Amino acid sequence: MNAYDFDNTVFYGDSTARFYRFSLRRHPKILFKAPSLLRAFVRFYIAKKGSKTEFKQTMYRFLTCIPDIDSEVEVFWERNAARIKPFYLKQKRSDDVIISASPEFLLSPVCRRLKVGCLIASDVDKHTGVYTGVNCHGKEKVRRFCEHFGKVEPDEFYSDSHSDDPMAEISKKAYMVKKDKITPWEKS
Repeated sequence: MNAYDFDNTVFYGDSTARFYRFSLRRHPKILFKAPSLLRAFVRFYIAKKGSKTEFKQTMYRFLTCIPDIDSEVEVFWERNAARIKPFYLKQKRSDDVIISASPEFLLSPVCRRLKVGCLIASDVDKHTGVYTGVNCHGKEKVRRFCEHFGKVEPDEFYSDSHSDDPMAEISKKAYMVKKDKITPWEKS
């Protein structure tokens, strides 16, 4: 099996950020959530307080402004599925694993379209933005992968970020993806 990060690896861009902008255009009342998002941004990224999970949970409060989240996510992927990178479409396999910090509810529809074998992602309530557990990032990806598959090593792992060094370390081969360029993983 091969394992892939999603955002900026298999998908051009960050799916959560794109979904936020998509939702903001369709539901302008999301702007009323902006002050709390700005406070959370300053607290986490500037003051270096709190966790990434806490920051993201505050960001995901915008979901409370979307009446039919399932329909919105489907429309989002109708418009954004073309952003899947060609390299992935050429080499995808039925036993692929997508492992991502993005919310499971957001990635599930596109993974079904792509016939991805397994999706491991952050468990975020699609109505409230509240996390169940920890953001699926860094070492948490390895923990969740091993919880799901045991001691199986991915044949190949692809990501755009050294935050995924832990996944690269447990894989037989690992590759860094920058836009459309794929190179062997180099330890940071």
